[in-house]
Amino acid sequence: MERSESVDEDVQASAYLENDEIRERDDPMSDGGCTLRIGEEALVCSSEHEIDVGFCQNEQRKSEEETTGEFDEQSGIHVERKEFDAPAVGMEFESYDDAYNYYNCYATEVGFRVRVKNSWFKRRSKEKYGAVLCCSSQGFKRINDVNRVRKETRTGCPAMIRMRQVDSKRWRVVEVILDHNHLLGCKLYKSVKRTGTKRKCVSSPVSDAKTIKLYRAHVIDNGNNVNPNSTLNKKFQNSAGSPDLLSLKRGDSTAIYNYFCRMQLTNPNFFYLMDVNDEGQLRNVFWADAFSKVSCSYFGDVIFIDNSNISGKFEIPLVTLTGVNHHGQTTLLSCGLLAGETVESYHWLLKVWLGVMKCSPQTIVTDRCKPLEAAISQVFPRSHHRFSLTHIMRKIPEKLGGLHNYDGVRKAFTKAVYETLKVVEFEAAWGFMVHNFGVIDNEWLRSLYEERAKWAPVYLKDTFFAGIAAAHPGETLNPFFERYVHKQTPLKEFLDKYELALQKKHREETLGDLESLTLNTTELKTKCSFETQLSRIYTRDMFKKFQVEVEEMYSCFSTTQVHVDGPFVIFLVKERVQGESNRREIRDFEVLYNRSVGEVRCICSCLNFYGYLCRHALCVLNFNGVEEIPLRYILPRWRKDYKRLHFADNGLTGFVDGTDRVQWFDQLYKNALQVVEEGTVSLDHYKVAMQVLQQSLDKVHSVEEKQD
Repeated sequence: MERSESVDEDVQASAYLENDEIRERDDPMSDGGCTLRIGEEALVCSSEHEIDVGFCQNEQRKSEEETTGEFDEQSGIHVERKEFDAPAVGMEFESYDDAYNYYNCYATEVGFRVRVKNSWFKRRSKEKYGAVLCCSSQGFKRINDVNRVRKETRTGCPAMIRMRQVDSKRWRVVEVILDHNHLLGCKLYKSVKRTGTKRKCVSSPVSDAKTIKLYRAHVIDNGNNVNPNSTLNKKFQNSAGSPDLLSLKRGDSTAIYNYFCRMQLTNPNFFYLMDVNDEGQLRNVFWADAFSKVSCSYFGDVIFIDNSNISGKFEIPLVTLTGVNHHGQTTLLSCGLLAGETVESYHWLLKVWLGVMKCSPQTIVTDRCKPLEAAISQVFPRSHHRFSLTHIMRKIPEKLGGLHNYDGVRKAFTKAVYETLKVVEFEAAWGFMVHNFGVIDNEWLRSLYEERAKWAPVYLKDTFFAGIAAAHPGETLNPFFERYVHKQTPLKEFLDKYELALQKKHREETLGDLESLTLNTTELKTKCSFETQLSRIYTRDMFKKFQVEVEEMYSCFSTTQVHVDGPFVIFLVKERVQGESNRREIRDFEVLYNRSVGEVRCICSCLNFYGYLCRHALCVLNFNGVEEIPLRYILPRWRKDYKRLHFADNGLTGFVDGTDRVQWFDQLYKNALQVVEEGTVSLDHYKVAMQVLQQSLDKVHSVEEKQD
């Protein structure tokens, strides 16, 4: 049976399972992020070398005087005295027996025994296609076996390798845990019980020895991080600095992999994927933890893809995908390390993100980058792709700083971007700038003008940004790891800071949830009914932002009708604003109001840019005697109970996939989160929540005991 090579189907780890395959116990590919594969280039053979093992004809061990090697009676093979490489993800073997013998020889060298934990067979052909080999100390004695005389030798040791048969019919190692939780003995020679007739051991000639071909496909650092005595050294010597390879220092690949393995032990829903080329060298990396995956289900409507580390030539080629949570705070949705700014790398990253998160954003904000723009159009053709105004404004000194009339150009540019409300006004202001200051031939300004519909606020009023647009002067869109990653920060240091940054962000969100549970009436600053209404609905941080609009209603001193067309009325709201040199200026804002259905829309489009009504729209509602903001303008994503409501609307409808552990985790996590949030209301709530959680845990444990 052939496995589909479709990227859409291959992007999930569960794609390793076929409909005609049958399993014993757990699926070997269903957990762990390292098993996911994109296309045909995720983990492929890069090299090979041979391990010589001689198969002896008897179970008795030769004396050390008679042989130059050692004999392992568990596997029945004679092993030459040489150090075995530790198992690594990506190793491939010609057969299952070769893989088993290799791991058994390695175990002998290290000082532990091997047993087969799980095996998987195809339903029709009964051919073995997957297996887990583990340390003999793995697991614990069953409850019904505790009264047996035999001494308990198991310690729950986590050491194991997980492997499966791939399309080439070779056996590939897809997961490795090397650490043991017990003391390791010397090289093992104890005999084991075997069935069959014993035969006298004879010296195994070289011709009787079996050669195991080991295909090394585990990740190799691009900085020549290979054994100096290896024949591969020359092969990879010229690969450092290649534009299609991830630029890493010696040991970085190992640090990444070890970090991911550690995260999977502490974070059951942690997911990662490492993309390597035909020579086993790392190109791209993607990862996302459980919190990010849940956040994406809540706040994946608007995302910001930050590739400033790559364009800025940082030591870490980091790309982050972030969103905005219900407090208006930045929340991490996933991370990636890319080989470079190529369409292929960005397409790989976005395709993996789409497959893992199952989320198609409404709006995607990025820096101006042609390869990224092309990748977004391919992966998310229906999303609104817009350019970050923050990044454009930051590049003004770099792009225009050499002009002799730089200050004048900068002020004219800022005025055209931030102070125009209509397209006609923007076009006139831009034309004045380029002609008056003689910059009509400036290549950067010309390219900006050609793409003005993707970044100038006057063109983006129909695009929802949830606060990411930074459409007002002084607003910035900062990197998620701004305080943790600098231009020279090494990768290993970043991995340490990564968890600190996430803990800080998670703590901020948790504190925001707690502060939003109760309303302090002293925080109200006006007697406006709009303020009181949203103080009971919005999270505290979002209410504070809306509260500014309510306060600024008093700076709008005139609301008059200028045009009436049936139920549609155009109002003109005059506001005193702060202009140049801190001078107070009067600006006019047009507001369209539909009396029949209560719709209101301001020309400043604050609702789409920031997610709440502006002061001008509130003045019009107030002018027409509306005492409460219509529900259509109270966005659910800002509500203090948004997570609970979102889960109720998007939760399970009675159907549970019996094989999808990711779905189990997500649903359990969201349900438990509700208990946590409600349990923090008061001490009594806390005690009840703790009691319920403990009772639930006891019931889960009882199920496990019944199965044993």
